[in-house]
Amino acid sequence: MPAHLLFVVLGLIPLFASLAVADEVPWLAEVTTVPEAVRQQHISPLGEIPSLDQWKTRRGEVVAAWKTFLGAYTNPDLPLNIEVIKTEELEFCTRTLIRYQAEPGRVVRAYLLVPPGTGQPKLPAIVAFHGTNSKTFDKLVGLDAEPARHMGLRLVKAGFVVLCPENFLWEASSYKGSTEAVLQKHPGSKGMAVMLADGMRAVNVLLAQPNVDPQRIGAYGHSLGAKEAMYLAALDDRIGAAVASEGGVEIGFSNWDAVWYLGSDVHNRDFNLSHHELLALIAPRPFLVLGGEQGRGCSDGERSWPAILSGQKIAALYGEPVRIGLYNHGEGHSLSWETGSKVLAWLETYGAKGE
Repeated sequence: MPAHLLFVVLGLIPLFASLAVADEVPWLAEVTTVPEAVRQQHISPLGEIPSLDQWKTRRGEVVAAWKTFLGAYTNPDLPLNIEVIKTEELEFCTRTLIRYQAEPGRVVRAYLLVPPGTGQPKLPAIVAFHGTNSKTFDKLVGLDAEPARHMGLRLVKAGFVVLCPENFLWEASSYKGSTEAVLQKHPGSKGMAVMLADGMRAVNVLLAQPNVDPQRIGAYGHSLGAKEAMYLAALDDRIGAAVASEGGVEIGFSNWDAVWYLGSDVHNRDFNLSHHELLALIAPRPFLVLGGEQGRGCSDGERSWPAILSGQKIAALYGEPVRIGLYNHGEGHSLSWETGSKVLAWLETYGAKGE
């Protein structure tokens, strides 16, 4: 089904005119105040960048370096060919399982969640990425247990159009096998390049919907999905705000050396890239890291502050309030209902804002 007909056929033009949001989350200072010891000892891999003009020049170089390392690619002229697999009418939204063309010869499944209504102004939208579990694709949209993880449903209840794409790692019998299969068409690329390209296609799917405001696109993800959300926010400027839950903001914090992410090249002596640069690329857009605290099999926590501070220093050059921060809930590698409420507040406040 052509993308422009999807909502006409299903009658899913939403009634929400806009989300009522505050200028800032009331706890902004709490999540953006860097411990003084970190601030005093901080040395950014970016070095000192004293002016916005200098950063704008440097920014292009950083983007180019990361895209070269990843072997990043896009398919801007490839038709999406969106098809509806099944549709369910829920009390507060329509949940539609769709598939679309990610690249020639490969399709991606995704759940599209849409608030009900007819003929009102366009809505903000979120790409919501699932974690590393075969059930989390369904869990995001309420089709598996653990209601606290049903963030897709919570976001659509808040008035967002939500797209939950399925990661390519489940296309074959193993993560490694899935990665090897998809990279056959992209020799020299990293697994993260596939995730980035798929994330950008997900944004394209949202933008193909007539009820989505192109100026109000956000991203959210937990664990595996947090990694996708961070890379997408860093390397796709269409993302206006994002939340990354327990993904590991620095390369040493998680299994970033897995072949389906960045691979073993990150251990090479001449590897000189840093995720501090990704936080800088996101600036000055709002970006919240959720940390369960180190020492509990978790990815993020107090040790995440140095990378966050690197992003904050760049954000400050723009002369706007700094909205890059850490909410360290200390609840392990999980997402409680209360922490999910922080996600909602962040994205309602910042993801719902237009230019």
